[in-house]
Amino acid sequence: MSVFENWTDEHKQKFDKEILSVKHNVEDSGLFTDEALIALLDKHPHNMLDVCTMGDHELYPNQFRTGDFRDCDSKTLLKAVQDGKLWINVRRAMNLHPEYKALLDRMYGALSARTGITSFNANGGILISSPVAKVPYHADKTHVVLWHVRGTKRVYVYPLTQEFMSDASYERILTNTLIDDVPYKDAFDEKATVLTLTGGEMATWQLNQPHKVVNETFCVSITTEYSTRKSGFKNAAMFAQSLQRQKFGANPLWENTATPSKMVKSIFGKVIKKTGLYKSVANVDYVTFKVDKTVPGYIADIEPVVRNF
Repeated sequence: MSVFENWTDEHKQKFDKEILSVKHNVEDSGLFTDEALIALLDKHPHNMLDVCTMGDHELYPNQFRTGDFRDCDSKTLLKAVQDGKLWINVRRAMNLHPEYKALLDRMYGALSARTGITSFNANGGILISSPVAKVPYHADKTHVVLWHVRGTKRVYVYPLTQEFMSDASYERILTNTLIDDVPYKDAFDEKATVLTLTGGEMATWQLNQPHKVVNETFCVSITTEYSTRKSGFKNAAMFAQSLQRQKFGANPLWENTATPSKMVKSIFGKVIKKTGLYKSVANVDYVTFKVDKTVPGYIADIEPVVRNF
């Protein structure tokens, strides 16, 4: 049975080069009903499960907050997402559980057949999001394919230029030194391509292209990522470029760098990462609330503690 319902040669030409969306029938698997999601949450490892919120809290303005969900059963947890301001990231769910892995293999088998790309080695997580959940403006280090399954969400995808994602910002993402969000202005939306996904649609865009997501209803999506020689080459080179900028005061631009220089940067980036000459910063994950069904909105603030589960 085919995964895609309206794939054309135009989709093949656009894949990984332009913004595209195409219809799929992944929901027909039965793995994304409320009952199936509750069963998944029951068995998924706690250390691979994130329950988060983001809002206007005076101590955490516009910041991701991690919650302690361990006192909640899975049915209550799903209800909290449907009724509150939470979302759940079931990390690597599509890889860790046999029935979901079989579906992931079928999805990417279909993608391989349609694009001619024979090896993806994809990782896939499942996002379960409340009607008010938002993913702020950001860019990813790897190639991303979003398989939307249930609900309605809008995805804003922005031009891949220095105005919208500077080299310096991407280097900070790459080296985990980005303390605040990527610089964003409301005026950016005027130049965004807006995709309204209503379930049963796959969307993808160029490597590192900045985007944000706004949910309009309760949503379930599969977010998958994969690396290629292209992404590995660029990330290694940009790692070296970040060293040029931070340690030597240079102001290099990736788009203006000649191919031979990019190759040298990529080799150097791999060397400095492997030898530990320049280390990325390890982010500490603090838990700042508990999921509590007795509290309106299910969010009970706690004193920040380092996550240990």
